[in-house]
Amino acid sequence: MEKRIVSERMAGKVCVITGGASGIGLASARRLAAEGATVVIADLDEVRGPEVAEELGGMFVPTNVADEADVAALFRRTKEEYGSVDVAFNNAGINPPEDSSILDTGVDVWAKVQTVNLTSVYLCCKYALEHMVEQGSGSIINTASFVAIMGAATSQISYSASKGGVLSMSRELGVQFAKQGIRVNALCPGPVNTPLLAELFAADPAQAQRRLVHVPRGTFGEPEEIAAAVAFLASDDASFVNASAFTVDGGISAAYVTAE
Repeated sequence: MEKRIVSERMAGKVCVITGGASGIGLASARRLAAEGATVVIADLDEVRGPEVAEELGGMFVPTNVADEADVAALFRRTKEEYGSVDVAFNNAGINPPEDSSILDTGVDVWAKVQTVNLTSVYLCCKYALEHMVEQGSGSIINTASFVAIMGAATSQISYSASKGGVLSMSRELGVQFAKQGIRVNALCPGPVNTPLLAELFAADPAQAQRRLVHVPRGTFGEPEEIAAAVAFLASDDASFVNASAFTVDGGISAAYVTAE
């Protein structure tokens, strides 16, 4: 999907993006770089990650977001290389098929999803905030989900719970650090055409259609549409947007019955 970029509002900003080598993270990295930002790509993919960083003129830092030492090093290296940490888009996450109904999901799967989806965001916020508090400014955007504010009978119990935790934590941090010039928002995308969603639905088109019917326009979102919201939240245009559940879901959370 082509987007016309008309702004240099991110010029001079340094943006750290976890999960930046694919999906929403990649689209957001490209959008932020197009608006003038310096991007730091944090990802486990040591093939695609450096390629993206080179494409965008930024830096790649191999990062396991569930490892505290890796996360601390990510933000430390960013500060050392570029002098500031202006934006942290904490986006990395997993959604494994083994995570389903609470009746079927084992504790090991529950714990893995919580670690990658929630504990990692805690770590990224913690170490981004160290630098942002020192500089007296910053925008943190944590990827939650529309499932943080809605329930589904097609449950992925640990994923949903982890995203609810991200939403709650983001709200609290936004309130806590507002007077220090820092905004923290939870981005709540609806279902988006990413490799994660494609993998989830590839083996079961009926399950994909069961979800798609609830989206008012009849199609899933595109990564670039979510990236536009990320760019807004990262920018000074969103200076009064804080501690919010910023929902970009095509109207799914407002729909009772959709048009035929």
